[in-house]
Amino acid sequence: MADRRLLKELTEAFGPSGFETEPGRIMARELGQSGEVMRDGLGSVICRVKGSAERPRVMVSAHMDEIGFMVKEVTRDGYIRFLPIGGWSPQVLLGQRVRVRTRRGDFAGVIGTRPPHELTEEEKKQLPTIEKMFIDIGASEGIDVAAETGVRPGDPIVPDAPFTEMVNGLMMAKAWDDRGGCAIIVEAVRQLAARAHPNTVFFVGSAQEEVGLRGARTAAELAEPDVALALDVSLCGENPDRARKDVVERLGNGAAILVHDNSMIPNIRLRDWVIELAEKEGIRHHLTTVRGGYDTGAVHVLRGGVPSLVIGWPTRYIHAHAGIAAESDYDAAVRLLLAILERLDQCTSDSLRSF
Repeated sequence: MADRRLLKELTEAFGPSGFETEPGRIMARELGQSGEVMRDGLGSVICRVKGSAERPRVMVSAHMDEIGFMVKEVTRDGYIRFLPIGGWSPQVLLGQRVRVRTRRGDFAGVIGTRPPHELTEEEKKQLPTIEKMFIDIGASEGIDVAAETGVRPGDPIVPDAPFTEMVNGLMMAKAWDDRGGCAIIVEAVRQLAARAHPNTVFFVGSAQEEVGLRGARTAAELAEPDVALALDVSLCGENPDRARKDVVERLGNGAAILVHDNSMIPNIRLRDWVIELAEKEGIRHHLTTVRGGYDTGAVHVLRGGVPSLVIGWPTRYIHAHAGIAAESDYDAAVRLLLAILERLDQCTSDSLRSF
């Protein structure tokens, strides 16, 4: 069962790419109770948990950063022009609440929008670009917003959306991508402490995934993995125009096993071994593809090639202010990860390289 306290703390933490201090502290605190924790030069958190054997060395990563924004300019009238951090679609931004973090603290803001009364018929058909959008944190006549708040170019900004429990075991929050994966890692570490595993696992909360899979690469240089797994969100194809029974990528359909993404084609032996394991253990799962990339995209081409696979769970409305996830899918991902780690021994690891 999902740890709601942990999920709330992780998803509400402030941490766009390059500013992962808050989620990093949470991960270091939680993982440090079960293993040896170190940090790399980008801020990724790495926890070594030794089993009954030194090898294989298994890297399990989930990225700590969320998509967000950065202050580009503070206008003379006190409005903020901003840059995207990570992949945003302009259609999800107008009118949304945000938090701006300056050297003097956090300040509430909203991405400004003109009401329909002020738009021409032609303007109503057009979506402004992010370059033309602005954030209002209290601009008003006679007030020097920059002086009052300390805001300046380079300050980070994140969506303002609380963790909320919904009906039927669903949960809504910002930053499921990938604080949900971080929570799965914490849960796996907690349970693995009471279980035997024939390997040494390096659990990683990686930095700067949303801007180029950067932390996974630097963490892998320290972990030197023989096998790598990434835990991250997968897409959810449910919407009112599609019958739910016709959609494989839907909430409640278990853990996702990624058979393709734009950054990696997984090791087919590892892929098939995990599929067979899920079937044998009765773990609900489905196969899917994603037009995007994951931590393993950076790791699998290191050290002469590292057999790698992504385990996900379907999440509605990713890369927006608030997404929805199902507890049952979260639990299935935890079960599948633990089943893998309990069985991934040296013989299995060696077989992944038998081409």
